[in-house]
Amino acid sequence: MSSVEKVSIALSPELLDVVKKAVATGEYGSASEVIREALREWRLRQPLRQAELDRLRNAWAQGLESGRPEPFDIDDIMRRARNRFESGSDTPRNG
Repeated sequence: MSSVEKVSIALSPELLDVVKKAVATGEYGSASEVIREALREWRLRQPLRQAELDRLRNAWAQGLESGRPEPFDIDDIMRRARNRFESGSDTPRNG
């Protein structure tokens, strides 16, 4: 690293135990290495989290734009699904 700045962080006892065990087993050389690795992985996952959030927001917007909900009859839905299954048809039928 070209420049390092020391910071102080507070960890729950459970997280501190994880860090200490990672160092004690030799998996990492220091607590700082554990935290740096965790932050690198967090940074790599951020675009994936943002993409998932965007997908959910889009699905929510599509749901709102689709109009008011209509009542449904679960018995009718089950009957049609059973008929499709029994007939071997993969495509849904309307009505």
